[in-house]
Amino acid sequence: MDICCSYGINAALLNHHVTLGGLYARYTSPHIASLTTAELIESDRKYYAARRRPDAVPVIGLDIAAPAIAYGRAAGLLDEGFAENLETAPPSPALHRATRGTRLITVTGGASFLTARTFNPLLEGRHEPPWVAAFVLRTGSYQNIADGLALLSMTTEKDTSRTYPQRRFTDADEQQYAIAAVSAAGDDPRGKETDGHFHTTLHLTRPVAQAAAHPLHTLLRDD
Repeated sequence: MDICCSYGINAALLNHHVTLGGLYARYTSPHIASLTTAELIESDRKYYAARRRPDAVPVIGLDIAAPAIAYGRAAGLLDEGFAENLETAPPSPALHRATRGTRLITVTGGASFLTARTFNPLLEGRHEPPWVAAFVLRTGSYQNIADGLALLSMTTEKDTSRTYPQRRFTDADEQQYAIAAVSAAGDDPRGKETDGHFHTTLHLTRPVAQAAAHPLHTLLRDD
């Protein structure tokens, strides 16, 4: 399940033989930019179908933007999609049913806007709750979510070996804000935010016993 999934970019990268650079090139090309929404959906259905990985997994999307969810489903990126805001209301019965078999919850960047209210209803009562892999902007904090999930006997590990660039800054003011926020959090912005990009840190939340059996560092690849 991808929280704050937008149009399904994580599903595109996970389940298809594509790269982020290739998708940038595709969606900024004059031809693609000239298509209507209906034409783009049809083009994308063919594009992704031709690049589908044999080991693709079902992806459920959650986002408050209904048009983005509708696009992700129509383009074949999302197997199911829900336009719901769990910060303000409990998940619908349909969302509950769809996520019963979920093994992994992801969120990339969107954790800055979320609290444990979004996550806990999806995990409560589960005999084996799914893992939560969150790439959190270094300008924010995952602590509120981690504390909420700890009430469900889950523990959070932070990848301290590296950071992951998210996007370029829109202007100098945004960059200065990020540098100040990262510094205030006790982290070093040099070579990261000072070089022009927001960076995220991976936080992995899992049941305590599973984390003890397979520490985070044993799961990460050097490349």
